Amino acid sequence: MAVRTWFSLLALAMVVIQLIGTGMAYERPPARKMYIVLDDEDQDPTHPDQVRISMAGADKMRITWMTKDETPAEVHYGTVQGELGSSATGSTRSYKYATYTSGTIHDVLIGPLNANTVYYYRCGSSGPEFSFKTPPSQFPIRLAVAGDFGQTEWTKSTLDHISKSNYDLLLLAGDLSYADFYQPLWDSFGRLVEPLASQRPWMTATGNHDVEKIIVVHPEKFTSYNARWHMPFEESGSTSNLYYSFEVAGVHVVVLGSYTDFGSDSDQYKWLQADLGKVDRKRTPWLVVMLHAPWYNSNSAHQGEEESDGMRDSMEEILYKARVDVVFAGHVHAYERFDRVYQGKTDKCGPVYITIGDGGNREGLATKYNDPKPDISLFREASFGHGQLNVVDENTMEWTWHRNDDDQSVAADSVKLKSLATEPGCN
Repeated sequence: MAVRTWFSLLALAMVVIQLIGTGMAYERPPARKMYIVLDDEDQDPTHPDQVRISMAGADKMRITWMTKDETPAEVHYGTVQGELGSSATGSTRSYKYATYTSGTIHDVLIGPLNANTVYYYRCGSSGPEFSFKTPPSQFPIRLAVAGDFGQTEWTKSTLDHISKSNYDLLLLAGDLSYADFYQPLWDSFGRLVEPLASQRPWMTATGNHDVEKIIVVHPEKFTSYNARWHMPFEESGSTSNLYYSFEVAGVHVVVLGSYTDFGSDSDQYKWLQADLGKVDRKRTPWLVVMLHAPWYNSNSAHQGEEESDGMRDSMEEILYKARVDVVFAGHVHAYERFDRVYQGKTDKCGPVYITIGDGGNREGLATKYNDPKPDISLFREASFGHGQLNVVDENTMEWTWHRNDDDQSVAADSVKLKSLATEPGCN
């Protein structure tokens, strides 16, 4: 109990520090309490902890977990429970952050795997047996979408709702753990999401709370994120774990880094041009982008930031010419859906911009919006929740935002979209 009380005091202190340091421009309602998942001190030091999976190429999956002690990075897997006849080995690493030293992080690629198939797996030579289902290779496919999770009782509510949605893959638009320099919170977050992240692939972007750079003390950005959440950047020709792409069942997903260089002379800019230039809309008729800082936002929170406005000025034309269908962002702790937009105006060939930064963070909701509401903003509400993207076929996808209302998942906003790959006048 003393440890949990200490965590609560720590969380309160971090909130106060942040509010003072950022000069908060709007009032937030009180958030729910922190939801900390503590380590089992009596657990075997080789027991797999914080198990999760992510896509790594067309038919492979990356299995990641942690142990207290150094153990071999090996995964045994198969399609029959208890019969794990296939195996793969990978790599281990750890990292230091100030006075913190992480446990051993295991990283193993398994495959080739069949699509839409349940696999059973065990991390290491002993321990529990987990299972996951690979995404389908063709339509329909269902994606869960969330942002700014953190680890509060609201987060737990959102995760419970997502677990009931029968999703194939999750997109998380940055700001994962809200550790904010206190590294044990990364461990707690890993345990909190393990029940879901060990069963379906989670694909993540980076947010401002994931940067964790401290001048002089720790000048490197994203140390914890890069060590713990290895995304398939190598497979997509990127040189950085902060931006990458992958394809799943007719959808090409591009993940961008709001907090790394994005100017026209940057590696990210050049990679984005090359990646979108290789997209075959006959094979992947849907094109989805995810980042953290929204390019369009009518909330009073996070206005005028370079990571939003500057990145939009630099890259919006690239996305427009590629006929990107949807852009998901987080950062603003509320929900907002825009029309198809280009250069601030409705454009039938532009992307639909959706802010989904309402997963459950400890800072509360961004409740103040600019008035009057701009014409391009079609729906906005400051409530916690998550989204579900049901890609029906090559022509139609259905988007639904589910509000957390008294712990019930309520479908509060929905829209059907047609692929720009087949939209007359946009080809």
